[in-house]
Amino acid sequence: MEKQSLFSRAQNVIPGGVNSPVRAFRAVGGTPLFIREAAGSKIIDTDGNRYIDYVCSWGPMILGHSHPEVVAAIREAAGRGSSFGAPTELEIGMAERLAAAFPSIEMVRMVSSGTEATMTAIRLARGFTGREKIIKFTGCYHGHADSLLVKAGSGVATLGIPGSPGVPRSLAELTITLPYNDAEAVRSAATRYGEEIACIIVEPVAGNMGVVRPRPGFLETLREVTRANGSLLIFDEVITGFRLAYGGWQTMTGILPDLTCMGKIIGGGLPVGALGGRREIMEHLAPIGPVYQAGTLSGNPLAMTAGIATLDILKEKSYPELERMTEQLCAGFEDLFRGKGIPVRINRVGSLFTLFFTADEVVDFETAARSDTALFARFFQGMLAAGINLAPAQFEAGFVSFAHTDDDIARTLASCAKVLKTL
Repeated sequence: MEKQSLFSRAQNVIPGGVNSPVRAFRAVGGTPLFIREAAGSKIIDTDGNRYIDYVCSWGPMILGHSHPEVVAAIREAAGRGSSFGAPTELEIGMAERLAAAFPSIEMVRMVSSGTEATMTAIRLARGFTGREKIIKFTGCYHGHADSLLVKAGSGVATLGIPGSPGVPRSLAELTITLPYNDAEAVRSAATRYGEEIACIIVEPVAGNMGVVRPRPGFLETLREVTRANGSLLIFDEVITGFRLAYGGWQTMTGILPDLTCMGKIIGGGLPVGALGGRREIMEHLAPIGPVYQAGTLSGNPLAMTAGIATLDILKEKSYPELERMTEQLCAGFEDLFRGKGIPVRINRVGSLFTLFFTADEVVDFETAARSDTALFARFFQGMLAAGINLAPAQFEAGFVSFAHTDDDIARTLASCAKVLKTL
């Protein structure tokens, strides 16, 4: 098979044969897919196999793959040049759109990845407050910056890595890690460390330990505590931004952070990140402030073009319809698993979902970690063989796009019914 040959070649020149660890299929076994092309809700691998795709490039492809308007915009922009190392009007247009969409944002700095966005937000919070300690939550992944790899989610959780060698102990000691959804733990940490805390960073809806909804009052507590002790609240909306609503979770709840990190969807499938917040905070960034951040490809014209095209299309889309389709999928999964007597907990928020192979309610990383990962791996491989592409890890979110159809959902559930007979 072509994928086996490609994977062998890749392992000779790329660590683990992949450029992002979860892609290696270590958690589920087998050889990873190598993708040749994609359109709409489908991806096609190098062996010519077609799959209904619920990975969606880990979230960015909310319009589906190769959306014709986005592709046309990229082609036109590429003809004018791919990078200038100088300001463009496109950057202004993107920043204006983000500021209009997020109620907490007055100014925006574009970067090239979600990791860059969270890394810069942490540095900015430290520079703005003059403090060093940060609070994050176990199982929440905020990119691979040193301060944020302590008890992280996503691939770190999938591979069973408690942190990462290479992160200095002295830096890790500045990161206070608490259980997600534990408001009392937050209050206790705030009381203990008080004015040492620069910021709290959180996924408002966790997506990197699998999908976990915030308990009522949890995010409100974070907002209350940070205001009381003079620290900043950072929402990592790299996944949730423009996924759950036009804007982010904050547009749905009215809970406004001081800084917001974005990525994925705002690049329309091209590498991108951004952070935004109140003017008085953002003006601490160079060149008008002392907190340094730079990037050769920040505000890249191709990424800006793809992102603007995506956001403009999204503004006219019906998010309730996207949620309806996702609910249809998850309800179907639940019925099928119940009928077979296989314990599963399905967490869904909007068009995000995770099937946890556990009978327990999943509210944090501890309860997520009780999942039967071996059973998940068998289910994953069965679904893949049936033409359904799910995230190759128990502790990841699934994504439904506007390109998915009722027929896709029906075919997915029919495949699931067949696979469950083999478990």
